[in-house]
Amino acid sequence: MSKTYYDPSDLRKFGKITEWSEELGTKFFDYYGKVFEEGALSAREKSLIALAVSHVVKCPYCIDAYTKDGLQKGITKEEMMEAVHTGAAIESGATLVHGVQMMNKYEKLSM
Repeated sequence: MSKTYYDPSDLRKFGKITEWSEELGTKFFDYYGKVFEEGALSAREKSLIALAVSHVVKCPYCIDAYTKDGLQKGITKEEMMEAVHTGAAIESGATLVHGVQMMNKYEKLSM
């Protein structure tokens, strides 16, 4: 079995971050738990958002966690992929819109 840089078993160790900073770790997990409670958005909707964001920030641990979470919440593979494409479109657009900054700078410098 080949070893990867990201060890999937490390996800189970996430809660241990409080051992090195109990106050901040506890505050983070309290906040994190509160965010994922039912509210104006359902837990299912939040799971899809988390899955899309996980891909945009390229976190393999989050991708694993929210793929599993989504399956448990009845999210289909088609819905998951559509969410991933939505995140990718926003990320691409954010990159491309910065091209305007380059265009403005080019115009200024080439005068």
